[in-house]
Amino acid sequence: MMSNRFTDALFQLIRSLEKAEKRHFKLYIKRSSAKEDLKIIQLFDALDKMPDYDEKLLLKRLPAVTKPQLANLKTHLYKQLLASLRLVKNAENIDLQLSEQLDYARLLYNKGLKLQSLKILEKAKETAKANHKFNFLAQVISLEKKIETLHITRSTLEKTELMAMEASAISSHIDRVTRLSNLALLLYRWYVKNGHARNEEDEKGIKEFFKSNLPSDPEIITDFYERLYLYQSYSWYAFIRQDFLMYYRYSRKWIELFEAEPFMVTVETGHYVKGMHNLLNAHFDLRNYNEFEVTLCKFEAFAKTPAANQHDNFRIHTFVYINSARINQHLMLGTFKEGLVHVPEIEQKLEEYALYIDRHRVLVFNYKIATLYFGSGDFTTCIDYVQKIINGPVDLRIDLQCYARLLHLIAHYELGNFEIMEHLIKSVYRFMAKMQNLTVIEEATFKFLRKSFNLSPRKLKPELENFLQTIRQFENSRFETRAFAYLDVISWVESKVLEKPVSAIIQQKVKQSKRNPG
Repeated sequence: MMSNRFTDALFQLIRSLEKAEKRHFKLYIKRSSAKEDLKIIQLFDALDKMPDYDEKLLLKRLPAVTKPQLANLKTHLYKQLLASLRLVKNAENIDLQLSEQLDYARLLYNKGLKLQSLKILEKAKETAKANHKFNFLAQVISLEKKIETLHITRSTLEKTELMAMEASAISSHIDRVTRLSNLALLLYRWYVKNGHARNEEDEKGIKEFFKSNLPSDPEIITDFYERLYLYQSYSWYAFIRQDFLMYYRYSRKWIELFEAEPFMVTVETGHYVKGMHNLLNAHFDLRNYNEFEVTLCKFEAFAKTPAANQHDNFRIHTFVYINSARINQHLMLGTFKEGLVHVPEIEQKLEEYALYIDRHRVLVFNYKIATLYFGSGDFTTCIDYVQKIINGPVDLRIDLQCYARLLHLIAHYELGNFEIMEHLIKSVYRFMAKMQNLTVIEEATFKFLRKSFNLSPRKLKPELENFLQTIRQFENSRFETRAFAYLDVISWVESKVLEKPVSAIIQQKVKQSKRNPG
């Protein structure tokens, strides 16, 4: 646990700096040699050397600084670091460049140099339009209108009419982007909290919410950002409802937006990375083995480009999504032992990036790694990983919380820990019922486990065959597919019936599927 390791905002910021950024800060701050600034360099150096934030130790290392002074010094250092970062990152970021242009225009206007200000605004407007930055465009036009309204600038009537029309069009556009981005955000939040729709009631609620928030005039959605948020909304809507074909179609459209305007990959790298992640997930859900491989190779090639490595954020998210996809590929192909090769590097990076990676991602990794160990026949290590989920808070991904407990139960069954089975079955059943997460598959699984752990091998075989027959009929039922996506119960039961490893069963299915696609 890292309860106090990264609790201090200034310490977090210093921990996130690269060598070049630290060097630039020292040069930036030494240009002014005020005593206060020399103190903040000492504070910076002391914090930079600390593995964890510790205020008592910090005050010991800075004898000239009292406790009341420390708070002010930290605030001053934080502001100076941000100012330094803004200078060093300005050339890399279109938003920062546009903000700088707007700042210059405001400074010139305040100096009374109205025409110079308008000239800069005109240039900023062109850059904003080229990069679909309409929120920024609204600020530029607002300042332009202010100058034109308050002063005689010799602008033509045609130009001012055009400006008024432009302002109205941008206002409508911003309203559509706001509504669509809100819809995408709220659908994503629903998924992070609940996972997939569990029943008809969830499905009905999501459908009503989605339909009521969609713009009534889809034909006027033409701009990059409007379409981006529209495709994201459809992707999340389809994913929650487990309509994997629709999920694939809209994830594909999401990436095609960037393929049509490649420069937007640099402008909106985060959205491109997320789109690739969703497209890989869609291939995984549909078992598109070849397309998955092609998309993963493309994503791995992107990870080496300057755009992917421009910021910590992009580099870390690319790492998370590529490694998540690599594990998914091994789960999909049944190559569990080969998948375990990635685990040490993933764990090392999760520790290294602990400051930046949210609990949801760690939860998903722990579940996927547990599944790899389960498929490899290492049930004890599988239990270690699901325990990390079971012992954590229950505020994220209700579905994964439930499947972690079910996997934990089945791993104990595999280990023959029958003395605790009865207690575990009751406990897991109660948890899943409370979370309204019991599908027909789970009900059948509990029924089988209750019966089977006291049976002799001779009597167990027909029970396994009955269980297999029961769950097979639900393989194509939409509300039951979660059970198969998170835990391939059918392949597990087949492995027990045929007395073969789970990996062999899945690999056989992959071969068959590749021989008879569609």
